[in-house]
Amino acid sequence: MPRSSVPALPTFVWPVRVYYEDTDAGGVVFYANYLKFMERARTEWLRSLGYEQDMLRQRDGILFAVRRVTIDYLSPARFNDCLSVTSKLHRVAGASLEFEQTVLREDDAACCCRAGVKVACLNVGTLRPTRLPADLLSKLLPFVSGPAETLS
Repeated sequence: MPRSSVPALPTFVWPVRVYYEDTDAGGVVFYANYLKFMERARTEWLRSLGYEQDMLRQRDGILFAVRRVTIDYLSPARFNDCLSVTSKLHRVAGASLEFEQTVLREDDAACCCRAGVKVACLNVGTLRPTRLPADLLSKLLPFVSGPAETLS
């Protein structure tokens, strides 16, 4: 999807269709695949703000890695369901981002799962935490929905 057609909103929504490969022997989405859907939504959210992860790696020497996930599975999604994956930036610290994410079935708006995801900003050479680049940080701050963090 072209970047210009996806507006940057406080809660970003990314559509996902469930393919056969996403399901388990019971015909429902395999639990780990919800994490893949959420990863895609966070990547597309960042892209909607004008940042490609390969550009951040090359230009700024950073990459993102999931540090923590807490997830509640609430209602199964099945083959061919259309889902909406939401990403809301809850908190920004010097070297991390915290998201609130949900996966909703579009036909009945049932919440399949919800998660809190903490993403660390890492130096590409050392794989150690590093501060978010100033231009990225200034772009992200208007989207923070949680408590303000001191970023000195």
